[in-house]
Amino acid sequence: MLLSEIEVKNRLKNLKDWDYQNNSLQKSFQFKSFISLMGMVTKIGLISEKFDHHPDILIHGWNNLKITISTHSAGGVTKKDFHLLENIEDLMNER
Repeated sequence: MLLSEIEVKNRLKNLKDWDYQNNSLQKSFQFKSFISLMGMVTKIGLISEKFDHHPDILIHGWNNLKITISTHSAGGVTKKDFHLLENIEDLMNER
């Protein structure tokens, strides 16, 4: 079920540095090395596959990663997106 803009923004209040743009959730991350970035991309890929819900992943430069999450079939952000976001945050907090 598609969340309203108000619902999305309320949920984001408790999440650091995530933005709501173009009907999607976005956050950029910086890593100390290329190999640590690639390791994280692999971990995100495995979790995404487990949930059958895949973010857009942009690697730019040697240590920058941008994650964009939305439910394309719903045309915006759903609870499923926040579930994936929370799991990605857990992975990032472990590094």
